[in-house]
Amino acid sequence: MRAHEAGALHAQAGHRGPSWLHTPGNVNDLVPQLWSGTAKKTAEGSLVIGGVDVRELVAEHGSPAFVLDEEDFRARARAFKTAFKDFDVFYAGKAFLSTTVVRWVMEEGLNLDVCSGGELAVALRAGADPKRLGLHGNNKSVAELTRALDAGVGRIVADSLFEIDRLIALARERGIVAPVMVRVTAGVEAHTHEYIATAHEDQKFGFSIASGAAFEAVARVNEAPELELLGLHSHIGSQIFDSAGFEVAAKRVISLHARVSEELGVDMPELDLGGGFGIAYTTQDDPSDPAQLATELGKIVEHECRAFGVGVPKVSIEPGRAIVGPAMCTVYSVGTVKEVALDNGAARTYVSVDGGMSDNIRAALYDADYSCTLANRYSDATPTLARVVGKHCESGDIVVKDEFLPSDVGPGDLVAVPGTGAYCRSMASNYNHVPRPPVIAVKDGQTRVVLRRETEDDMLLLDMGVEG
Repeated sequence: MRAHEAGALHAQAGHRGPSWLHTPGNVNDLVPQLWSGTAKKTAEGSLVIGGVDVRELVAEHGSPAFVLDEEDFRARARAFKTAFKDFDVFYAGKAFLSTTVVRWVMEEGLNLDVCSGGELAVALRAGADPKRLGLHGNNKSVAELTRALDAGVGRIVADSLFEIDRLIALARERGIVAPVMVRVTAGVEAHTHEYIATAHEDQKFGFSIASGAAFEAVARVNEAPELELLGLHSHIGSQIFDSAGFEVAAKRVISLHARVSEELGVDMPELDLGGGFGIAYTTQDDPSDPAQLATELGKIVEHECRAFGVGVPKVSIEPGRAIVGPAMCTVYSVGTVKEVALDNGAARTYVSVDGGMSDNIRAALYDADYSCTLANRYSDATPTLARVVGKHCESGDIVVKDEFLPSDVGPGDLVAVPGTGAYCRSMASNYNHVPRPPVIAVKDGQTRVVLRRETEDDMLLLDMGVEG
């Protein structure tokens, strides 16, 4: 469903909440599948993550704050590495990236996918092995390609004929051979449990298999002595909960792989099936674990390669959200609470917090659902259906559209939202000149600032209109 132009507030008029949301038996309890592995509630009702009480974290670092569970992040990275032992696993840095996270990724044996010069700069600053990096993007600048080639990046995913020509010229200037994958569009759009076989041709990424553009691009890379053709790259969507879309995409991509082998005499050594593996944001979500995904994708690739009579290439995947998403939550302070009268005598409880769409734009942008919990105390009050909203000057500034909170929630309380590791800090803005929150890593009862809190002075440094 497309989000309403005025924001998610207007996309859902019902005051009773969605059908999948049920009144909890105890409003203080956590729903384990929504939270990082170390998250728990104390007897006093305070939320503890990585051995750190969020009340103490907020007292030291302020709110709002992103809280990153290092143990959970590493455990999820290891789970993918272990389950996909015959695959290459690239962490999709666009989900969330910092030098600290790059080091964790490298230490856990994963590779890293970046999609801009800025993300590449973070990876290189962190000391990542360039050979374990892949560069994505549909409009890489000459400067970005130059940096990648000079650094010795392990693969560049080409997305247009113009880019292929740029790579040829840049590689020729340097007397090197650039490693290239070709991004293809398989005509499959995956959204949770659905896929549409043709609707995804009309998009900016990749070369269409159906139109023949993908084969043309592969042939262009193959004939250039300045380029090394590694293989094909496919990505079918985000927040995917089953392998049906991957099965359709793999058949079409491996069909092209076989055609390249037959007509060009080239056995491409690699194949990337992308990422997009889903996580649980609310109780309506039921994601697969890495072991199940690895089994299903492995069988799909082997079956299709056998069917087309080609050898199985080295397959890679790109989980991002599935690693960092559940590993992070956001802690807010409540500022105001108000009851708003609706039609037919109904009412809605609005809980306003000190962040909002500047630190999580996904609800307004994608009509995304989130959950939350009272994080600083135990409450005996009855549950009430609440809407958690931000402080920005937009009616669509919603953090959690519908969730049960204790009816006595009030100013000064802490509310924590799970599953905010992917894209929230990455897509954060300074709307209304609100500084972006810090990212605080927690482990073994200790906190570490990964990204410091932005300040008003940081923003004013960019304003060149007034001196002093």
